[in-house]
Amino acid sequence: MDKYDVKKALKNLYSAPPTFTIVDVPPLKYLAVDGAGNPNTAASYSEALEALYSVSYTLKFASKGEGRDFVVGPLEGLWRAENPEAFVTRDKNSWEWTMLISQPEWITQESVVAAKESAAAKKHLPALPLVRFVTLAEGTAVQILHVGAYDDEAPTLAALHNEYMPEHGLDFAGDHHEIYLSDPRKTAPEKLRTILRQPVRPK
Repeated sequence: MDKYDVKKALKNLYSAPPTFTIVDVPPLKYLAVDGAGNPNTAASYSEALEALYSVSYTLKFASKGEGRDFVVGPLEGLWRAENPEAFVTRDKNSWEWTMLISQPEWITQESVVAAKESAAAKKHLPALPLVRFVTLAEGTAVQILHVGAYDDEAPTLAALHNEYMPEHGLDFAGDHHEIYLSDPRKTAPEKLRTILRQPVRPK
């Protein structure tokens, strides 16, 4: 049985050079949990991740039992603030977020409901009721690979917002999107690999 792996199936979206590149992102399915506040300190953030992974792995094993296995996708996040400069200044308390894990195209709302019920029967997960099944259509976006600590993203984001986008006549067309290719529990901060993506539109 071949495992579906979103990082291989959509390689142009889940790998990137360390320079700004334009990509076209098709509509994709995700499990999602919304929240707000500093991800380093907010209990709601860790609870969101626990619920997302629990439902994702429940879906994986159910799908495998039906003959279609897949690799659970990397954690992703949509980040927003009233002022986009909050990401450059790292004002984390003002951030709002939607944490995501991509799902294969054959996963349905019905299978997500069943997976949530199964996960609830095994463990108390405070954020489980918040898990949503969504389709995200980002369209045209600029992305770049950031290697290093999350708090070192600011110069790259400043270059994107203040140089690359104005120089190419582009405006914001969606939330700042991050794809976490490394496990921060097992990877030194200076070696973390994160794709930074910004949906854009012509000004």
